[in-house]
Amino acid sequence: MHALDDTSEKILNLRKQIEELTKQAEQFKGTIAEKQKQADTLKRQIDILNSQILQLQIKITITDRQISSAKLEIIDLEGQIFDAGENINKQKQAVGELLSFLYERDKLSLLAVLLKSSRLSDFTNQTRQAEDLNNKLIELLAELKTQKEALEQDKQRLDLKKSELEILNSKQVSQKVALSGNKASKDTLLVQTRGQEAKYQQLLSGVEKKKAEFFAELQKLEAEAVKTGAFIVHVTATSVPPRGSKIFKWPYDDYYLTQSFGMTAYARRGAYGGAPHNGVDLVAGYGTPIRPVASGAILASGFNNGFGNWVAVRHEGNLVTVYAHMRLSSGLANGTPVTADSIIGYEGSTGNATGSHLHLSLYRDFFTYINNKNGQLYFNYFDGSLNPLDYL
Repeated sequence: MHALDDTSEKILNLRKQIEELTKQAEQFKGTIAEKQKQADTLKRQIDILNSQILQLQIKITITDRQISSAKLEIIDLEGQIFDAGENINKQKQAVGELLSFLYERDKLSLLAVLLKSSRLSDFTNQTRQAEDLNNKLIELLAELKTQKEALEQDKQRLDLKKSELEILNSKQVSQKVALSGNKASKDTLLVQTRGQEAKYQQLLSGVEKKKAEFFAELQKLEAEAVKTGAFIVHVTATSVPPRGSKIFKWPYDDYYLTQSFGMTAYARRGAYGGAPHNGVDLVAGYGTPIRPVASGAILASGFNNGFGNWVAVRHEGNLVTVYAHMRLSSGLANGTPVTADSIIGYEGSTGNATGSHLHLSLYRDFFTYINNKNGQLYFNYFDGSLNPLDYL
């Protein structure tokens, strides 16, 4: 009894720690959100990375406490299952003994029982005792059934808890990769800029210039592909759901929206060749696993100088989502079915990107084509997209 009480106390203590750490993580989330609104300076970027690093360290600790709690609950459940099994065995033994006794008694005829009884009252008492034994047997069988049902429920809870533990272990691995990636991003940024604001702004200008050049060329290539119909794949939605119908879920559990859809301030500076931003940018941390916004199948994937590693997923009704700038794609082959829980890549900063983030686009009309100059696989940018925020 003391061991069980001690386990319960430990689980309760871990839950309190998790609650406190979660509050701290939320504070860092607020700090990062505020920093994202400020002008893009080296200090701001370093502050964001530092906050992300601290937040990830807290998240890793939270997951560690959750893992410890899950392990204790598993031990507790295994103990309950063992005790229930012992009780069931005892119950079965009692039922068996009663059944054996009643069987032996039932083999005697009524006359034999009367003859064995010296007085009529003895016979009456034995009859009453038999009724009591029958009632006891019914009671034991009912208890046995209840205990078996409780045992089955405990076994189901144990299986769920073991699955939860596996998910937590996987989550912590991803968090540690993200933490390592954010530390590496910070170190790289400091090496590139030598800690100087002027060099950081020069770095940003260089990336913006490359982006502008890429999108200027992309506009011409895309127009030519449309004119000639040189598509590798071409998918058009059968219908477009009403805006505000929340048919998709976010590709991250925890994220920051760093750029919206449309003619954003960054787009107005000419970063996309004068075109609007055709998706949304999200940050969860370098190396964070990316999940599809809904079930579907891998439609296409590749690498190009603008969007880095990218993958497209076809959903119900032929809507298509694209996930770009990934550190690594999952390597899933075209046609592979995916769910909203599948991992299709990991956040990164490949292609023209100023920092680790996910570019997410949604298409009602989507096609891919080859850039004959470099052999890279491109997808349409300027036409056919929808605002993902209308459906998330």
